[in-house]
Amino acid sequence: MIQSIEQRLLSIGELARETGASVRSIRHYDEHALLTSVRATNGYRVFPVAAVTQVRQIQRMIATGFSLADIRSFPDCMRMIEGAGACPETSAAQRKRLASIERQIADLERRRARLLKTLADGAVPPLD
Repeated sequence: MIQSIEQRLLSIGELARETGASVRSIRHYDEHALLTSVRATNGYRVFPVAAVTQVRQIQRMIATGFSLADIRSFPDCMRMIEGAGACPETSAAQRKRLASIERQIADLERRRARLLKTLADGAVPPLD
């Protein structure tokens, strides 16, 4: 019985290899309560196989611009299902993140336009 339980657990190195995440990132996710680990008899962290899905989802959400605090607040429908779409509970957070990204894009476009004008005119234009 103990053998079958141990077979369903992954070392942090195995989890890193399965997901492409660094061991350091996995520790960080675990410390922020985004993963569940237990200590094996040797004192090392081990993770259930489901952690592979969780790490992949965390990576996807980080790539979308969400912080670990944002991700921690999301329900299991977002964190536990690989490739999960939006859950109704997360729509507001996703809209807020999108608005933030759009503001950043607009700011970058303004900066680009000013720099192009500077290059064309040979002088820094006055502030708008």
